[in-house]
Amino acid sequence: MRTSRAGEPQTSEHMNQKLQTKANRAKANALSTAQRQVGEPTPVTAEALLPVVEPEPVHELDQAFRAFLARCTKGQSPYSLIGAYGDWLIHLMFSPGKLTELAAKAARKTTRFTTCAARGPGGSQEPCIEPLPQDRRFSAPEWQNWPHNLVYQSFLFYQQWWHNATSEVRGVTRHHEHVVNFATRQWLDVWSPSNFLPTNPEVLGETVKTGSANLWRGLQNWIDDLQRISEGRPPAGTERFRPGREVAVTPGKVVFRNHLIELIQYEPATASVFASPVLIVPAWIMKYYILDLSPGNSLVKYLVEHGHTVFLISWRNPDAADRNIGMDDYLSDGVMAAVDAVAEIVPDQKIQAVGYCLGGTLLAIAAAWMAREGDHRLQTVTLLASQVDFSEPGELSLFIDESALALLDDLMSAQGYLDGKQMAGAFALLNQRDLVFSRLVHDYLMGRRKQVTDLQAWNADATRMPFRQHSHYLHSLYLRNAFADGHYRIGGRPVVVSDVRVPMFCLGTQRDTVSPWRSVYMINLLADTEVTFCLTTGGHNVGVVNPPGPGVKRAYQIGVKREEERYVDPETWQTSTPSHDGSWWPAWEGWLRRHAGERMDPPQIGGPRGRDDALEDAPGRYVLVA
Repeated sequence: MRTSRAGEPQTSEHMNQKLQTKANRAKANALSTAQRQVGEPTPVTAEALLPVVEPEPVHELDQAFRAFLARCTKGQSPYSLIGAYGDWLIHLMFSPGKLTELAAKAARKTTRFTTCAARGPGGSQEPCIEPLPQDRRFSAPEWQNWPHNLVYQSFLFYQQWWHNATSEVRGVTRHHEHVVNFATRQWLDVWSPSNFLPTNPEVLGETVKTGSANLWRGLQNWIDDLQRISEGRPPAGTERFRPGREVAVTPGKVVFRNHLIELIQYEPATASVFASPVLIVPAWIMKYYILDLSPGNSLVKYLVEHGHTVFLISWRNPDAADRNIGMDDYLSDGVMAAVDAVAEIVPDQKIQAVGYCLGGTLLAIAAAWMAREGDHRLQTVTLLASQVDFSEPGELSLFIDESALALLDDLMSAQGYLDGKQMAGAFALLNQRDLVFSRLVHDYLMGRRKQVTDLQAWNADATRMPFRQHSHYLHSLYLRNAFADGHYRIGGRPVVVSDVRVPMFCLGTQRDTVSPWRSVYMINLLADTEVTFCLTTGGHNVGVVNPPGPGVKRAYQIGVKREEERYVDPETWQTSTPSHDGSWWPAWEGWLRRHAGERMDPPQIGGPRGRDDALEDAPGRYVLVA
């Protein structure tokens, strides 16, 4: 029996030979040097985008220093922050009109607050300023009592003034304005009165009620968390969700394995199945089982129970030895190897391909490449919270500019990869009220532990990303938007979304900070095919893991843009498209069913050679690699 580069047995020698030949051919095309022609843009290749490390010791010293700095700052660039604040401050200093306006606003806010404070304890408790709808820090009734109502309202006035000060300063670049506004808001959140015992009436009440037992429990929680961090253990409560035991338990088999992926084929749950199989490409940034969590939250289980034959890619967690694995490998040895395997196991049937997050971006690139090469094995393409156009990527773009990527490149070059825990710093900053300060108050000041959910346990199961692959992804897609602009090349020629002519289903989530729904909606500008766009409540993860059932308020909007119809902007679409209560899963499954063909007997697990000894039970080996 043959083995892969990782030394793992593969499903069958025949399948491996065929797939390896195709993968090698695709990889050779992807790695070939693009020939520059007069008037054409410079081709975007992994090699061209990697930082050049000079051999002189002085440059090696610079790289080592930047890598050290990146470790200290969790991959964030202080140079970028200093440059942004410098740009803002210089333009503000030479804007007398703006300074006069800010002084007038400060005077009005001071007068308004003083009027409210003069009411005293017995006066009206009507707030003089309301928090934003998404700000739940001061929603408890205790905050409306004097003097705590004055404490939080003075903070909101101060926060509002700083928002005015860091916005609309003429001459500041758009990126720098967003960075300064965001960084100032995050810094002020550190000093929110809700974060401190003397100024938080909820914590004070709990302390009096329990005789300070809450603070003792909080201290124990804090010590336990410190020990877990120092020992590299996952957060408390996550041990209750183990892949293959409590999560990722939908029955299936690993039917193909190479150095990069395991392909899982799930066992049928119905007597007959739809002809077109479903292939799911998850993001490599985390473990695959977000789509197969507990049985009640499993999208895979839902599809299987509705008569679909489901295949799913499980990415291997790379290490330092995989530093040179690139985007071309993820395309050829990942998506295309899986497509080839599914096509052999379910022959003569087109595939309904599904991509989630980064997996959706990679799937869109693969679909464009297949369309360019005349490969018609896809029946439909579904993109879940996935961007193909990065011109408006949301607040995550605040951490991505030339300065930040130079620092990150040196960190990844030194390590060979980017650790998911290092990357988590950016996501924590984006959601620090919920992920940091809310936990500080709840776990340490109130002394309570929240029950960990399967989704939270998955979120703590971080993975790594190879240096070459992640650098290429950030430079070419996030920074240069090469795919949407038609500059992303494979085999020396561009691949474009407009070449994909199969029906597409695209999902956006309302509170997504990773793939903002308006950015996901840009597929309607790029695709020349029928696009069904769905907008659902929730965020990047909760909006996708959105099973039908009682107990949780859910809603979604869905509409179809046919090939011949005119473009509608996202705001108009949102206001004109009716809303439906419930989960979007049934609507999507119905869309899949309409393109799935006739019912047939379930295909054999693993295809004609399905009894090969290399097959093993799902969830396989790669998901268990820490």
